[in-house]
Amino acid sequence: MNSQPIVALAIFFILAIFTFLLFRPRVGWYWLLKKGQMTNDKIIIEDVLKQLFHAEEERFEMRLNALIGALKIQEKNLIPVLETMQSTGLIKSENGRFSLLPPGREYALKIIRVHRLYEKYLSEKTGFDKTEWHGKAEDMEHHLDEAATESLALELGNPRFDPHGDPIPTMEGELASIEGESLAQLPINTVGRIVHIEDEPEIIYRQILAENIHIGSQIRVIESNPKRVRFYSEGEDFILAPVVATNITVLAYQATDNIEEDTVRLSSLQPGERAKVISISRESRGDSRRRLLDLGFVSETDVQVDLTNPLGDPTAYLIKGATIALRKQQADKILIKKIL
Repeated sequence: MNSQPIVALAIFFILAIFTFLLFRPRVGWYWLLKKGQMTNDKIIIEDVLKQLFHAEEERFEMRLNALIGALKIQEKNLIPVLETMQSTGLIKSENGRFSLLPPGREYALKIIRVHRLYEKYLSEKTGFDKTEWHGKAEDMEHHLDEAATESLALELGNPRFDPHGDPIPTMEGELASIEGESLAQLPINTVGRIVHIEDEPEIIYRQILAENIHIGSQIRVIESNPKRVRFYSEGEDFILAPVVATNITVLAYQATDNIEEDTVRLSSLQPGERAKVISISRESRGDSRRRLLDLGFVSETDVQVDLTNPLGDPTAYLIKGATIALRKQQADKILIKKIL
């Protein structure tokens, strides 16, 4: 019996099945690979636009090597995308320097709007630590469409600033400016309020977090020189390297502003001392803030230490006749004025 027709038929069916799996509309291997490449290119385009936007805001040049370093992309993968972006009118290149064209700037603002709205969402609606916000928003900014973005903005009450104090672009692409000056540039005895903490580079941001420095806190500059910046805030002294202090923006108070430098953190209250609650720090957000208010930590309420823990944490506070145990991290976010 001649087996050649059977073998040929088997080969035909194998090739047919392979072709079907490879080129099946929308879900075939070819189309999935093509979609993956398109998705990857879209992410690179949006990351390039963000980098160029921030470079222009900070007034420094962005060249190919700088983009490769910032985005951690191989040159062979980046150059074709840059060529596509130039041909479609998103960016231009002059003497090796890349910059945004108006459509590119508009696109960049949309990506930044998603990123900052999502960071606001993470801070208000979830329990993720602040060190995780930026990375999660970096991923989400490439996936939320315009309808989902506006739904998120509406859910959050159309906020003007993200949890770091960065302005959130409006739907029309308008961007508010950050008022204030770098902490490293403020003269001694300046009194003001922290309005922005830059979250990049991450290594510096983590140093600021480790110092337990809060946005919205009132400060007074005590010392400032090329070696260190020292300031007083909420009953504590802080010392930072100037390179770290540069990432903190402070809005200096005017002579007519109400200055309350005797406001301290609840965590500083000692057994036997009494105090009144002044406010809850802006660092306490969403459900955490509402819980503290529900527990009775509202303005002008008397509070004192009820019980201390030999291990230091938590501490029990007496407020409105109830004993409430708080960890230091929570008590740091409640501002009080001690009663002498």
